[in-house]
Amino acid sequence: MSDTLNTLENITYDELQEGDSATYVKTLTEDELVLFAAVSGDVNPVHLDAVYAADSSFQVRIAHGMWSGSLISAALATVMPGPGTIYLEQSLTFRRPVKLDDTLTVHLTVLSKGRRNRVTMGCDVRNQNNEQVVSGEAKVIAPTQKMSLSKPSLPRITIER
Repeated sequence: MSDTLNTLENITYDELQEGDSATYVKTLTEDELVLFAAVSGDVNPVHLDAVYAADSSFQVRIAHGMWSGSLISAALATVMPGPGTIYLEQSLTFRRPVKLDDTLTVHLTVLSKGRRNRVTMGCDVRNQNNEQVVSGEAKVIAPTQKMSLSKPSLPRITIER
């Protein structure tokens, strides 16, 4: 019996059906916000400077929109279709800001299956209050070979302030 918490298993193109859905959940921490800024190079002060953000229309620091987008990528890569998925295209509409400590749930739904293992997925991202923060569609090439593998062990990252 495999340890499902430490195992990634894909859903192949043939197994996917229109209407199938899956979710992925993650909470935005201070460290992750800072790391996303460092990795992406997006150091807009609305993300990093509380004094600046207080005078913005949001009044508090907010997440990078693409942090929410990256959760869609993670959901596609690890949940549905999962390992072996090739990301082709993404449309995103940012509906409301994501704030520190918000917990986002990515809802993926298979909208259609096309030729050459192409799948269009509906993407709906909601915060802990069930408010939509992002909507869009992803187009992927779904894997054709069944795959089950151990989640990779990622290095511990520390932030020096």
